[in-house]
This record gives sequence, C-alpha cells and structure tokens, in this order.
Amino acid sequence: MMSTGNGSSMNPKPVPAWLNSAAWTSKPRSPIKPSYSFGERSNSATLMEPVGKSTGDQEDLLSSIAKVEKEVAATQEESDATGSATQPTQNADYSEPSSYTDENKVVKSPSSFDYRVSLFNTELSRRRIHLAELQRLTSQGIPDSGGIRAITWKVLLGYLSRNRDDWATELEKKRAAYAVFREEMIINPSEVTRRKEEMEAMKAAELEALEGPLQRHEISHDDHPLSLGSKSVWHQFFQDTELAEQINRDVKRTHPDMQFFCGDNDFARENQEALKRILFIFAKLNPGIRYVQGMNEVLAPLYYVFKTDIDEFNSKHAEEDSFFCFVELLSDFRDHFCQQLDNSAVGIRSTISQMTQLLRKHDEELWRHLEITSKVNPQFYAFRWITLLLTQEFNFADSLRLWDSLLSNPDGPLEILLRVCCSMLLCLRSRLLAGDFTTNLKLLQHYPSVDINHLLKVADDLKELK
Repeated sequence: MMSTGNGSSMNPKPVPAWLNSAAWTSKPRSPIKPSYSFGERSNSATLMEPVGKSTGDQEDLLSSIAKVEKEVAATQEESDATGSATQPTQNADYSEPSSYTDENKVVKSPSSFDYRVSLFNTELSRRRIHLAELQRLTSQGIPDSGGIRAITWKVLLGYLSRNRDDWATELEKKRAAYAVFREEMIINPSEVTRRKEEMEAMKAAELEALEGPLQRHEISHDDHPLSLGSKSVWHQFFQDTELAEQINRDVKRTHPDMQFFCGDNDFARENQEALKRILFIFAKLNPGIRYVQGMNEVLAPLYYVFKTDIDEFNSKHAEEDSFFCFVELLSDFRDHFCQQLDNSAVGIRSTISQMTQLLRKHDEELWRHLEITSKVNPQFYAFRWITLLLTQEFNFADSLRLWDSLLSNPDGPLEILLRVCCSMLLCLRSRLLAGDFTTNLKLLQHYPSVDINHLLKVADDLKELK
C-alpha cells in the first residue's frame, strides 16, 4: 500500500483532458447472457453480441478514438440518407459483417466477418505459422467459426508448435501422456492393494523358484483402511477424497447459467467430470500448489472452446488438450495461487501493487480518491480480477473476446491484464470520483456491463501513452 504522505502538499499531477470526457461514464445495460449448448450456433456465427457505444462529447478523446467516432458518424449519415433502419453503433474495428449492398452481395471490408475468417484460415494453413501475425490478428478478436479459436489458442499457448507438420505427433504424445496420468492417479485404493499383492506374489514365486521354500515375513499393516501411516495407500486415498470433494463443490458452481456446464443432461455431467479430472490431476502433479478455489473458472473457457471445436476428433480429446493448455496458462500466474508467495515480489500483492501504480501514473486524481479519500483497498476487488483472469466480471462471450487479447499479447498475458484492470477503473472514473467507500466497493465488486471492445481499446491506448 502506498504512503499517503508523499505529495499531499504538492500540486497533483494534471489529469489529461480526455479522461474527463463523458465517454468514460459507463451506463449500465442489461447484461446479455445467451444460453450456450453444444452444437447450437447463432445466426451471426459469432458469440459476440452487438453492444452500443457510449455517447457524449468526443472532442477531447484520444485521436484514435475520435477517428473511430467519425467513421461511425459517417456510416450513420449514409444509412439515414438511404432510409435504412438505424443500427446499434459499434466499434468500427470489431463490427459484425452485416453490411450488404443487396441480398446476395457482401461487402468485403477489413472488418468483414468472412474476410477475417479468411485471414485466420490463411495464417493457420501455413506449414510454419507466423506467430507475430497470428498474435496481431487474434488481438482484434477471433471470429467464432470453424474451430478457429480452438486452434489459435493452442498455438498461442505453445501447446501446438509453429510447424504444422509436427502437430499430429505432438498431439499423439501429449494425449497419451494424459491417459497415463488418469490411469495412475485416479484409481481406487483397493485396486492399488490388489496390484501390490500381485507384485508381491510374483516376487515370491520367483524367490521360491530360485531358493526353495519361502521364509516367513512379518505382516505389514500399511495398507489397512484405519492406518495413519503417511505411506499408507488408504491414508493417501482419504486425502485425495477430500481434495476431490473440494473440486467437486466448485465445479458444480461453474457458470450455473450455461447448459454446457450445469445442464440437467448427460453431456453437461460429462463436462463436469472432465473438469474434475483435469483439476485433480493438476493438483496431484503440483503438490506445492495443489488446487486453489477459482481454478475451475480459469479452466472453463479453455475446455469450452476445445469441446465445441467442430473437428469431432479434436473435440473428443478436449479434456487432454485443456489439461496441457491449463498448465501452460497457469505457468504465467501460478505464483498468484501460492499463499507462501503472497508477500513476495512475484506474489499476488505485488501484482496488485503494479496495477495501482499503473493507475497512479495515468490518473493520479482517481488513484488518490480510491486509496486515500475513500480508502478502498484494491485487494477487495483486484484480487479476484487478477487471479481469475476477469472471468467473473463479464459475461462468457465477452470473456472469450478478452482472452483473445490476453493470449495474443507479445509481452505476455499479465502485462495486458494489468492494463485492462486499470482501464476498468478509468471507464468508471466519474462514478468512482463521486462515490464513497461503500458505493465504490460495491461498484468494483459487481462491475457493470460495458463494451468489451471499447475497454480493450482503452487498454491499448494506455500502452501507447507509456
């Protein structure tokens, strides 16, 4: 936490005029949370919902935002001149391909859905993928078509190499490795005991053949269900049962509004079981971290994207692919889940401090109001924002769009995550400056619906202002 003595008698850092624009005032809208089920696709062939852009005085905004507003205004004037119905204003960089010259001809603009699909297909079909170009395309949002997001995320996370010729071999090896994990780590203790008895019987038979009659051995009680020994198979089983119950409780609460995860059908139950196995195996392989509440929310987007891949063979192996991609993703954030590192330079408190310093750099007035005037401890809201990668702050479709940018950032997902968190505060600037502790804490713990593309645009602008 920053000291309040520094700069209290000095003139505060001037606030850029563009931060005071009415465009930063977020107007809550009714959240659109469509019901997702495997096999169903919207008519627009995308998970993204058209979202209205904030209105207000744009004269003092950054030049890039002003340019977007002028393009939208020009489009609106042309629409009015032709007598067409008024459409919701969208960020021109991420608009849907709904512009038609007639019933049979689609305008192939750079923002056209079909055009963007062709760009991704071209890049992903190369024998050696240009990672920088794929990152650039992905940062603008992946079109929800043909399993493009599933393949792209796997490449960006390093699960698939840049050489397409190696994909089949890589997938075969990793999926086989996961099958071994399942066999060795998710078994009944009775089966373990049976296997040990078989091994001992085989050894005894070998000794008998070599040395004649067996010598008498003392009976071991290590494998008795009431044994408290640390090496007891049953003792380990009871520990695993406790771990499995904790994971089970959290998985059942994963996106309760989505049929994909919590529907009353075999498919949803199968998905839940897959999530449980992934998290259980991860915990067993990482005893220093084990399972921490909230990991299920980080895993959910990965599993959803891979399971809904239109390639049935890849969809069949969504569990294996999700496990390894989950491991890759958490490699950048695992220190946030380790309680022993909370106060270290790589722990969650240090990361939160980086976020608040970023806010102070770009808007010292807002930083001072939150931390000194209203005394809102950033850990009360930013802890969840950062550890769960913002999966709980936006609807699922917006979370997928946000993750496109997180996974494609050349400087790593944490760097852009901090900028997005800072942007979330800036977009509520007027409301936060007018609020007290209770009002601001409630607002930040229940973040209002916003245009996710506008939020990402603000985050990009912060990088340019460094």
